[in-house]
Amino acid sequence: MSLRRILVISLGNPGEYRNTYHSAGHIVLEALQRQLSQDQPSFAPQRIGKQNTLASIGARYSLLQSPAVMNVSGPWVAKAYKEHLAERGLAPSEVGVVLVHDDLEEELGVIKIRDWKRSHRGHNGIKSVNGALQAHPAGKWARISIGIGRPDARDKASVSDFVLAKMPRSARDVLEGSGSRGVLQALIELETKWGVEA
Repeated sequence: MSLRRILVISLGNPGEYRNTYHSAGHIVLEALQRQLSQDQPSFAPQRIGKQNTLASIGARYSLLQSPAVMNVSGPWVAKAYKEHLAERGLAPSEVGVVLVHDDLEEELGVIKIRDWKRSHRGHNGIKSVNGALQAHPAGKWARISIGIGRPDARDKASVSDFVLAKMPRSARDVLEGSGSRGVLQALIELETKWGVEA
């Protein structure tokens, strides 16, 4: 059975921390929606996983922005995945799942495809998702990381202050421009590798 849909979920933080480096996934996903065909609707609030969620459900892509706080996003992601299958009558083998998240180890705007089971490297959002959602072996799973750079100091407090800092317009422009184009290219590569139905 070939893949019929791609479920793309971005991790980030809600409320006052939405425009921070830790929410790079949300920022890029919104820009990605604007790059996709006219069949991909604008983001709008929907009730998913028992929480209000910004979603864009198109013919091929389901784009969801996790409404949960980054470090405890796993339970919501697991609920959203199961709900997505049930509501659309899809088997796990018919859905490719892509998690979009920030990456401290890459320069700003650098996009990388990561194996789903690759080490979380201290990223608590990925750790939470891995703990709550077991990747079904019949499905296709991947992560797309978005480089945000990192402070010179490596201590926990400095890193926390950096990822939760308000993102300047210049950095946001990079993510919305080359960052979103890189994510689109990564999705195309994954679709080719996975054999998504036309």
